[in-house]
Amino acid sequence: MAEEWGFAPPPFCPEDALASLRRSLRELGLSEREGKFERRGTLLARAAVEGDMIRAARVRKPSRSSPVWMERTLKSSAEVRDFCADLKKQLALWSDLDD
Repeated sequence: MAEEWGFAPPPFCPEDALASLRRSLRELGLSEREGKFERRGTLLARAAVEGDMIRAARVRKPSRSSPVWMERTLKSSAEVRDFCADLKKQLALWSDLDD
């Protein structure tokens, strides 16, 4: 038996979510250049609004010459948070490997 709570989650606004995503990625120490985020000159992520969603990607492994991108479509605020959390975890791993 499904319960009705009388409310729905707020509608997903990709422009607002992209602004929040940009802020979160800058807080992780990445710098933005035309929708692409980098650290020390190496591209690590990219994000752009496409219709009613955000098309985001992160690299599989940092590479200056030919990065391999892992793309995702983000259609909710929860998916945006998951993308940030995953990238944060990867940044920590990559930093440990650099040291």
